[in-house]
Amino acid sequence: MRLVVCKDCSDWLAKTTMKLEKITTERWYDDACGTALALEFLGERWALLIVRELLLGPRRFGEIRSGLPGVSANVLTQRLQTLEAAGVLTRETAPRPAHVQAYALTPWGREAEPIVMALGRWALRSPAHDPSLPFSPVSVMLALRMMLLPERTRGFDATIGFRMGNDGYCARVVNGMVLIERGALDRAGAVLSGEPNAFLPALFGTTPLPDVVAKGRLDVTGDVALATRFCTFFELPPKIGCN
Repeated sequence: MRLVVCKDCSDWLAKTTMKLEKITTERWYDDACGTALALEFLGERWALLIVRELLLGPRRFGEIRSGLPGVSANVLTQRLQTLEAAGVLTRETAPRPAHVQAYALTPWGREAEPIVMALGRWALRSPAHDPSLPFSPVSVMLALRMMLLPERTRGFDATIGFRMGNDGYCARVVNGMVLIERGALDRAGAVLSGEPNAFLPALFGTTPLPDVVAKGRLDVTGDVALATRFCTFFELPPKIGCN
């Protein structure tokens, strides 16, 4: 049986392959499996984490690098070029007054979100996970979606703000999901402020939020009781080998 590929798909594949060949000299897997093709696009070091950093909206080059402190400017530039050539992300110009170049996922690139979330949750079951390593603000917010226990959220209707450095996010629980937006926090019933890693004990550990605040790791403005309840909606998955 001969597989027939439409002309538009064939032309897209040819153009994409040419772009990628100009950027990378790595040999492809030469494997027809979709998993192999996914690794061609996202399997290079840092590529999937760049996608992670863009899942909550466009980011400038410096913002992406800030969320990935281990990547060099040169390598980040190369990965952005490769992902753009593959159609995973695109460059856009932010509106005035900023009027600066930013990177954003394409509609197809955004479809990778379930992959990122499932892969992250799967890996967190390993005892090798080290929560003391750096967390980016985007990682913290995506972890809310990843670790939510919907059954605990019944009757909850409020917006909680998160301030981490220059980044601000609003999280709202709707129909068993966490909706997250970047931007102003004025609609939030309570706002939690601190470094990204400081949120982990309150959100996914065994330390109640008021205790974390008392230790000076987080600040809370607004309705403390509301924020405290919100922090009980999440739980890390059990480690492998633990019953």
